[in-house]
Amino acid sequence: MKVVATKTELKNLLDTFRKEGKSIALVPTMGALHEGHASLVRRAVAENDVTVVSVFVNPTQFNDKNDLQNYPRTLEADCTLLENVGADIVFAPAVEEMYPEEDTRCFSFAPLDTVMEGAFRPGHFNGVAQIVSKLFYAVEPDRSYFGEKDFQQLAIIREMVRQLAIPVEIVGCPIVRENDGLAMSSRNTLLSAEERERALTISRTLFKSLEYANSNSLAETKSFVENAINDTPGLQLEYYQIVDGDTLQEIAEWADCDYAVGCIALFCGKVRLIDNIVYKNNK
Repeated sequence: MKVVATKTELKNLLDTFRKEGKSIALVPTMGALHEGHASLVRRAVAENDVTVVSVFVNPTQFNDKNDLQNYPRTLEADCTLLENVGADIVFAPAVEEMYPEEDTRCFSFAPLDTVMEGAFRPGHFNGVAQIVSKLFYAVEPDRSYFGEKDFQQLAIIREMVRQLAIPVEIVGCPIVRENDGLAMSSRNTLLSAEERERALTISRTLFKSLEYANSNSLAETKSFVENAINDTPGLQLEYYQIVDGDTLQEIAEWADCDYAVGCIALFCGKVRLIDNIVYKNNK
């Protein structure tokens, strides 16, 4: 496995593989890797000849400077994990390498980016689009792999690829959970033991709401989830919305669409966590 820090070195490596007719995959990450990331890389390795994993904490997608400063950075451990799961190249650039000058591009993905994360984290998805497009231009992958835990991000990246006509297949991969159900996240490492226990309320409530939804209205199901979170000390709900999985617009009745997804964001102490669950998918 090779670790490179510049786009030039990366391009030289990948040009050799391309001349040999090899397929190239990209798994973009911000590091602090866990089994969720490992599952993306394993799939990329299984489906492609060469797998590139980027490790870069992107400053333009943080609207909270403290969140950026506190985001865990563990490159050495990340490289050990990536070598163990078969990655071929780790691209770990400095901020100056990806942003030699300010990126002034402004994207619009309305209505996908005006709700949920887009409403609560202004500028976040513009920053995501800036860095992911830069990575696509640097790697020119055949396929790129993203986790469905970031459900809204996945929809927006697909729309960005359509808008920019980038020839890459976007592959969404299922949420990976801890044995106790908590969705894997790099931010989980920031939780105290007590907060980690409280955070289990998220997935437990979502799973319970699946059964609850079978015999209750959408509004009642939404209230069921919101009340469970609000009744748990140490958890502060930011939003819980049940949306059309394609448009990301909130729905009022189960019959409103064939693909209904519940998306949640909350603070556990000072740590912001997200999760989601599919109520129905008849597509």
